[in-house]
Amino acid sequence: MADTSEGPVLVPILGDQLTRDLASIRGRTKDDTVILMMEVWDEATYVKHHKQKIVLIFSAMRHFAEELRDAGWTVDYVKLDAEDNAGSFTGEVARAVEEHSPRAIHVVEPGEWRVREAMDQWADKFPCEVEILRDDRFISTQAEFDDWADDRKEMRMEYFYREMRRKTGLLMDDGKPKGGEWNYDSENRKPPKDGMTSPERPKFEPDGITQDVIELVEDRFGDHFGSLKKFRWPVTRDEAEEAADAFFAERIEHFGPYQDAMVCGEDDLYHSMLSTSINLGLLDPLELCRRAEQSYKDGKAPINSVEGFIRQIIGWREYVRRFYWHQMPHLQEANALNAQRGLPEFYWTGETDMRCLADSIRSTSDNAHAHHIQRLMVLGNFALLAGIDPREVQDWYLVVYADAYEWVELPNVSAMILYADGGKLASKPYAASGNYINKMSDYCANCSYSVSKKTEENACPFNSLYWHFMDRHRDRLEKNARIGRIYSTWDRMDGDKRQAYLDRAESFLGSLTPADKAWARAD
Repeated sequence: MADTSEGPVLVPILGDQLTRDLASIRGRTKDDTVILMMEVWDEATYVKHHKQKIVLIFSAMRHFAEELRDAGWTVDYVKLDAEDNAGSFTGEVARAVEEHSPRAIHVVEPGEWRVREAMDQWADKFPCEVEILRDDRFISTQAEFDDWADDRKEMRMEYFYREMRRKTGLLMDDGKPKGGEWNYDSENRKPPKDGMTSPERPKFEPDGITQDVIELVEDRFGDHFGSLKKFRWPVTRDEAEEAADAFFAERIEHFGPYQDAMVCGEDDLYHSMLSTSINLGLLDPLELCRRAEQSYKDGKAPINSVEGFIRQIIGWREYVRRFYWHQMPHLQEANALNAQRGLPEFYWTGETDMRCLADSIRSTSDNAHAHHIQRLMVLGNFALLAGIDPREVQDWYLVVYADAYEWVELPNVSAMILYADGGKLASKPYAASGNYINKMSDYCANCSYSVSKKTEENACPFNSLYWHFMDRHRDRLEKNARIGRIYSTWDRMDGDKRQAYLDRAESFLGSLTPADKAWARAD
C-alpha cells in the first residue's frame, strides 16, 4: 500500500456541484489539492436521460473545469470516452487514489441515495481519510428538518417554509411577514389572456466545448429520448447570471399571477427557467431570493410574484430535498393507491389527440423542460387518474427533464403527483377533471375532445377518468377534509350517469398502448 501521508487532498466534485464556494474546496490551498471531475457511464445510463440533460451536465462540468484551471487549481478531468474510464464514481476515485496517493479525500455529500450508499464505502476501500461534508448550499440541515418533522403528525411545506423565512429574514419585518401574509398563492392563479406571449428568455448558442459534447451524446446516446436541435441552456455561471438578469428585468413582475397558466406553443411564459442552473450549482439559490426581494423593495415586482418565487426556492425546493432524505429508501417503493397500469406509449412519442398532453410532451422532447403546472396538472394528473405504476412514472420524469435529479424528482412525482406515499407530503391528491385545464389554458379550444362533454365518445377523457379515480379510491379519500366533500356530488348523480362515467373511463383506459420499458432503462 502506498504511503499517502505526504500526498495532496483529493477533492471529487460531482456534476451538480459546480460551485466555486463548494464546502470541499473552500479554504483549501491550490498547491495542496487535486480536484477530480468525472463523466461516468453509470451516471449517464442508470436511466436513459434526455439527450439535452446529458449535454447540459457534461458541458457545464467541462466549462467549470476550465474555470477552475484558469484560477490555478489542479483538475484531473475524466471524459466519458477516455480510454481508461472506469465507468463509475468509485472506480474513478480508485484510479485517482492510485495516481495521486492523496492523504485525504474531501467530498461534498451527494444529493442522491444510491450515490451516498456507494460513497459511504470509500473509507473502507481507500488507504486514506475520507471526509464527507455537508452540502451547505442548502439553507436547512437534515437534522433541523428531521427534528421538525418527527414532532408532527402531518408534514406540510407551508409551516416548514415559514421557518425558512424566519431563518433567512426574507420578506420579514420584525418577525412578521411583509404585507401581513405568509403566502400569496391565491393571487397567483390567473388564467392566460387571449394571445398571451412573454419576453423571450436568453438562449445560448453552443460553443466549441458544448458542440464536442453534443457530438459525443449523439454518438453514444442516440437512442435516448429527446432532441438536441434546440439546446440553448446556460452552461457557465456567466450565462446563468445573464439568464437570471433577464428574468428579474423582464419577467418577474408577471411571474406570480401567471405561474399556473398554460398556452399552447408558449413553452416559457413568465417562468424563470433557472432551475437547471440552480440544480447544477451555477446559481446561488439564496442570492436569487435576495434579488427577488430587492425587486419588491425597488417597486419593480409585486409582493405576490416575489413571494411566489421565494417560496418555490426556500420553501418547496428545500422541503423536497429534506423530505427525500427523511423518507428514503422506502419512498422509491411507495404505492399507497396500488397503481399498476403501465405508462402509456404516448408519454414517449407525444402521439395523442389530447392537446394538453401532446403539447406538454412536445415541449418536454424539444426542451427537456415543461413548467410545473404542465408537470403536475396535465402529465401528472393523467398518470394519477389512470393509475400508472409509480416506478414507471418516476423513471419517466427522471429521464425527460434537464433539472431532474432523484432528490427533487422522487418526492414531487411519488408523493406530490401520485399520492403514492399516502399523504405524508401532500394533504390531498391533486386530481382534476378537464375543467381545471380548460380554465388555466387555451388547450381545450382546439382539442379533438370536448371538455364540455362528460361521457360521450368525444368527451375529454379527464372528465370520466376523474370520477373513475374518485370512485375506486372512495374508502381512502372520502374522509379527506380537502377532497371528501366531492362524494356528495357523485352520490347525487343517478346510477346510470355514474355507470356511464365508469364505462367511458374503462373504455378509454383499455385503448391505451403501454410503452416499452426500454425507453427509460436499458435493462
